[in-house]
Amino acid sequence: MSEYQYYDFKAIDHALTKTEMAALRDLSTRAVITSTSFTNHYEWGDLKADPLKLLEKHFDAFVYVANWGTREFHLRLPQELVDFEHLKSILPSEAASVRSAGQFVIISFESEVESDDEWDDGTGWMGSLVSLRSDLLRGDLRCLYLGWLHSVECHEFFEDTLEPPVPAGLQELSAPLDSLIEFLGIDEDLVEVAASASAPLKEGPSRKELATWVRGLPANEKDDLLADFLSESSERCRLELLQRFQRENAVAANHGAIERRTVKDLLTASRIRADERARQLSAKRAAEAAQKKAKDEADRAVYLDHLAKREKAVWKQVEAYIEKRQPKDYERAVILLMDLYDLSVRQGDETRFQLTMEELRKTHAAKGAFLRRLAKAQL
Repeated sequence: MSEYQYYDFKAIDHALTKTEMAALRDLSTRAVITSTSFTNHYEWGDLKADPLKLLEKHFDAFVYVANWGTREFHLRLPQELVDFEHLKSILPSEAASVRSAGQFVIISFESEVESDDEWDDGTGWMGSLVSLRSDLLRGDLRCLYLGWLHSVECHEFFEDTLEPPVPAGLQELSAPLDSLIEFLGIDEDLVEVAASASAPLKEGPSRKELATWVRGLPANEKDDLLADFLSESSERCRLELLQRFQRENAVAANHGAIERRTVKDLLTASRIRADERARQLSAKRAAEAAQKKAKDEADRAVYLDHLAKREKAVWKQVEAYIEKRQPKDYERAVILLMDLYDLSVRQGDETRFQLTMEELRKTHAAKGAFLRRLAKAQL
């Protein structure tokens, strides 16, 4: 297969109309199209449309995977539910970016991942990543900070560039955030270093807090909110209400308590951590190797002790194997002779072993295949 491209689009807020589905079918007769998705792969050729235009017009999430290493993940968010300028300030780069598209905001993550032996057909990524959209709408910006780290690795910032405010919860990543790290190929040492300045993740408002706030709203406003829930998307209304609650109950964050680090600070700390982790791993492997060697030597000593008790029988077994004149029996004979040599070394009686071997070679001088095996084993 010379090339492979996978396209996966998902609609979340609204189902596709029949007209929209028909328009998508005109783009591809092979695609799998439902009221909430458009999925296709190409081994030859390409999608007959600009995928980002399709995202802007019809969908809320888009995953692209190509077998030459390109990976892309894009999210479409309603403009009125997010602070575009704030999101843009976090991701002013190309590898991870934020842009405005009409009434929507598009967040994009793009990566060139080194190919490996594992075949990635792209099919599992949408399910692993798509819930990051609802996280963003709830105000969880951790995926944007990870995107900023990805841009750091892509050398898109100067060394003295300051990091954005570090979101809480980087030391307790969710499965979708772990998937984003894997999808983009972000260095885990860099993530760990960045997470060291992250506060613990706070739980959302309690039911009691929400109830107190709702009771304080004017009665006519409550009626309007209930009507909105019944006539519009309840999830959208819920997000809008939560955002309003957070705005009206916001406590100014004390960003001065944590000094923002530069790109150079993070990369230097990441390298130090990687070196230390490599040192610890090397030390662990050396200790395990030494432990295994000691165990092997102890086991060998026990084996040779048992061999000493039946040494004459083993010499006879060697003769029996040789007389069979079969390659596999020659190998068995050589293995036993190597054991007998080790035993002679352990007993300090190598001379007797060598004399016995000379007699063995004379007796079987016509067996060239056997003698070659002895020479190879240095016996």
